[in-house]
Amino acid sequence: MRLISGRTKVCGVIGDPIEHTMSPVMHNAAFSKLGLDYVYLPFRVTAQELGKAVEGARALNIRGLNITIPHKVAILPFLDKLDPLAEKIGAINTIVNDGGVLIGYNTDATGFLQALLEQGIEPKGKKVAVLGAGGASRAISFILAERGAKLVILNRQPARAEELAQRIAQVFKREVKALALNEENLAGILAEAEILVNTTSLGMSPEVDKTPVPARLLKSSLVVFDIVYNPIKTRLLKEAELAGAKTINGLEMLVWQGALAFEKWTGQQAPLDLMKEVATEALGHED
Repeated sequence: MRLISGRTKVCGVIGDPIEHTMSPVMHNAAFSKLGLDYVYLPFRVTAQELGKAVEGARALNIRGLNITIPHKVAILPFLDKLDPLAEKIGAINTIVNDGGVLIGYNTDATGFLQALLEQGIEPKGKKVAVLGAGGASRAISFILAERGAKLVILNRQPARAEELAQRIAQVFKREVKALALNEENLAGILAEAEILVNTTSLGMSPEVDKTPVPARLLKSSLVVFDIVYNPIKTRLLKEAELAGAKTINGLEMLVWQGALAFEKWTGQQAPLDLMKEVATEALGHED
């Protein structure tokens, strides 16, 4: 049993809700494997308490934090510095406490891209439909645009999709479409799309019967990446498989973004395979 002492470095994750997170399982297993005197804890933080939580992390000398729904954009004003990539995206998911200076990073972006490339999918030149316009969508849409994908962003509140599309268009000097997320628009876009990415929480446990895309709109020529990881196989992914599409689950991105954060906190290479194994086991599934 690992002992916690006054020398133990503390990392964690803040979000609301937080019960579903697999990050503590992954990171604590990784710390243990490498013999590091670190511990990782989940903290439920409401939107109203976000600023206090960040100042608390600074005061308690917490080494690092992951940031999850719904704080990835709202947390920016409370940080001291932003990594250049995170600044362009306008959202973060990782904080490093460097001697009281809180630096924000976005490992969602690079984690998503690594997960995609690992499955043999190169997004350059591909038509990609991104569902959602929140913090995770910002990261994913930005990295896809940087890679040279042709983007359409669909969101239930189209104004948010338009804002994100304009931001990306300004940075990369290319057109990015924005539409309301509804069945009519999905039908038109998915008729031509090659990759579909769900960044919304639709289908996440406990609401596992929900899906952002009607099954009849899915096709075999599509790659479907659902960043929801609990359950590992969402209704969207099940129906995509039945349609003959290639699917990628959210655990792949979770492990990659976690590994990249781990390396920023510890300076050591993360044990990727172990992190994936323990997260999969905790979710009650087998590979």
